[in-house]
Amino acid sequence: IYADPAKRLELYFRPKDPYCHPTCANRFPTSTMLLRVRRRTRKKKQLDTQEQAQPEIHFEMEILGIVTTVYKFQGMSDFQYLAMHSGPDGKQTSMYDKVLMLKPEKEEFFNRELPLYIPPPIFSRLDSPIDYFYRPDIQHREGYNNPQVSGENLIGLSRARRPHNAIFVNFEDEEIPAKPLDAAVQTWKKVCTNPVDKKVEEELRKLFEVRPVWSRNAVKANINVHPDKLKLLLPYLAYYMLTGPWRSLWVRFGYDPRKQPEAKIYQVLDFRIRCGMKYGYAPNDMPVKAKRSTYNYSLPITVNKQVSHTVSVHDLKQAPPSSKYKLKESIYIFRDGVLPPYRQMFYQLCDLNVESLQKIIRRNDGTESECTERDGWCLPKTSDDLRDSMSLMIKEMIRSTRPALFSNTTSGEDCKEQLAYESGEDEDDEEEEEEDFKPSDGSENEMETEILDYV
Repeated sequence: IYADPAKRLELYFRPKDPYCHPTCANRFPTSTMLLRVRRRTRKKKQLDTQEQAQPEIHFEMEILGIVTTVYKFQGMSDFQYLAMHSGPDGKQTSMYDKVLMLKPEKEEFFNRELPLYIPPPIFSRLDSPIDYFYRPDIQHREGYNNPQVSGENLIGLSRARRPHNAIFVNFEDEEIPAKPLDAAVQTWKKVCTNPVDKKVEEELRKLFEVRPVWSRNAVKANINVHPDKLKLLLPYLAYYMLTGPWRSLWVRFGYDPRKQPEAKIYQVLDFRIRCGMKYGYAPNDMPVKAKRSTYNYSLPITVNKQVSHTVSVHDLKQAPPSSKYKLKESIYIFRDGVLPPYRQMFYQLCDLNVESLQKIIRRNDGTESECTERDGWCLPKTSDDLRDSMSLMIKEMIRSTRPALFSNTTSGEDCKEQLAYESGEDEDDEEEEEEDFKPSDGSENEMETEILDYV
């Protein structure tokens, strides 16, 4: 906790109780001294039996060091939720021995009939009292009637998102937009006030002329532009595909990839590095770390939480040009021998720079007959074949960087069986898992993050 200034110190009143909710201390800088104080007492000899001798007391003080950081418990303690059951007579019965598995148990342990016990999913987000400042009731004139409730005038859980005027298109939509919204044009013209912005606009136009479909990461790797300016520039030149083989990609206005077989190479591949004991390495052993981790989660009630700076149009006008916004090409290009930067990546098929992968993609060149929502212009199971081949390449790369992980695995026939198992030759479960998988169902991926920027 001390190593991370943004975290709070947690105090558990019952450390062995997993249902104990902590109270938190905030971190403060200080300049105080740590003292050691000794109290010494020396008894005087008693001269007269009638008078009681007074002991001689003196103190010794020693400075041990300087304290630079303190933690103060200033918040209120939250409710403590115990694993208890209330009987009909009001008697409380402990359920800890029934819900906590402290040692390996037999099947009977899990089949026992127990009272319903559902702990709260989350406790209070704030541990300090605040004033809500409720508004007084509005006094309407006589004869006023409240409007009918609809989705437009309901109060949501958060503020309304700032519109960026992007046009979203689903795979089943019949028409595609040929030009941007007027609001998108006006917003970009308001921001585009210096030669650098004009240059960025021309560079992005040229990119869409060379290639009509781009991912946002690919654009960031080819153009040096402020991220907030890119949010306004992309809806000015392209529309966003929500579903289908080009989901999460930006498509040039007027270009319909569903009618162009050559758009096959621009389709998206949702690739996730496979990990687990059957692949020879656990998630913690991988050289590639996850983009998000629950271990980095900090409580939203911390007082040291950084205040985010809201970027205004004026700030974007004054933003100086900088090369720090340009990403590395590994963020959107896959090469053999180079590990992806993250465990989940969105690649366009044309950015898989491996000949064996391109052969899989080109298996039906010139014979494309139908564009489907799952496979696009490719043959069925093309994405599965690509993932299997890329997973084998990833394993070989990890094997070369960390050979100790595979020291316990046998070679020869066992290795061939393992590779065949991974490639899906003898295993149908992996294929079924990939086929039933829907990238936008409950996954915190970049596609959903990007959609939220434009909704």
